[in-house]
Amino acid sequence: MPKVTIVGAGQTGATTAHWLAERELADLVLVDIVEGMPQGKALDLSQAMPIVESDVRVVGSNDYEATAGSDIIVITAGLPRKPGMSRDDLLEANRAIVQAAVEATLAESPQAILIVLTNPLDAMAYLAMKVGGLPRERVIGQAGILDSARMRSFVALELGVSVQNVYCYVLGGHGDDMVPLVRHSNVAGVPLDRMLSSARLEAIVERTRKGGGEIVGLLKTGSAFYAPSAALAQMVEAILRDRHLVVPASVYLEGEYGQRGIFFGVPVQLGASGLEKVIEYELNDSEREALKASAGRVRETIDALKL
Repeated sequence: MPKVTIVGAGQTGATTAHWLAERELADLVLVDIVEGMPQGKALDLSQAMPIVESDVRVVGSNDYEATAGSDIIVITAGLPRKPGMSRDDLLEANRAIVQAAVEATLAESPQAILIVLTNPLDAMAYLAMKVGGLPRERVIGQAGILDSARMRSFVALELGVSVQNVYCYVLGGHGDDMVPLVRHSNVAGVPLDRMLSSARLEAIVERTRKGGGEIVGLLKTGSAFYAPSAALAQMVEAILRDRHLVVPASVYLEGEYGQRGIFFGVPVQLGASGLEKVIEYELNDSEREALKASAGRVRETIDALKL
């Protein structure tokens, strides 16, 4: 059976393990610096497997020896956002955490594919690729699936339709400068601007951009974890099952969408090798300008790493 390591056994990491274990996709290793915490969560999850009829093995550890031979490394470790804190405020705090995780996991699993969640997402994915000396195919940031899912959920609530009929696409940097592509989004093939007034549509777009902050403000002592972890599980499944699945994710661009040298949220195809290709939409002038502005903000954050 494949093996997946999740670095960070907090709410997001443990919930990712939950989604993956229930799908019986891979044996799992939870790693965290807090003594006893990953072991306890792994034991609890292991004891749920007979109930959900899954034969995966789940172990917890405070070191990286247990992660040897992993096919995928999921990095969720890092400080969460607090109310009033931007993703960029997290840059230096999480830089050391991600760098240590990349170095330690690749030492044990040199062929692994990395999926990064830690914020600021695009900069942390860039850091992981550079620290690991990896080709772009093997480092993918989770952002667009989550942002698009948030928009889909808001549209479904507004219109009273199933989320399965709603297709929304959010590109750009993971943060307040993300770019929901309203023109490419639809409900069962009907464009959103024919289903919703411009005012309601703009309100949904704005709520999507602020979606993470809204949850932080409500929780007060944490950040979102159910939806981010479900998005991680979808990416892991796409890779392990070689689905050639097209999803929005943050990858290193080499000229696509007019951008080069940054991680940025775009539609990508995921399969056994990780990133298989970038899908390029036809954009109008306003969409191109919005993506350009978002890319500029991402570039500033990446440049702040001084790598």
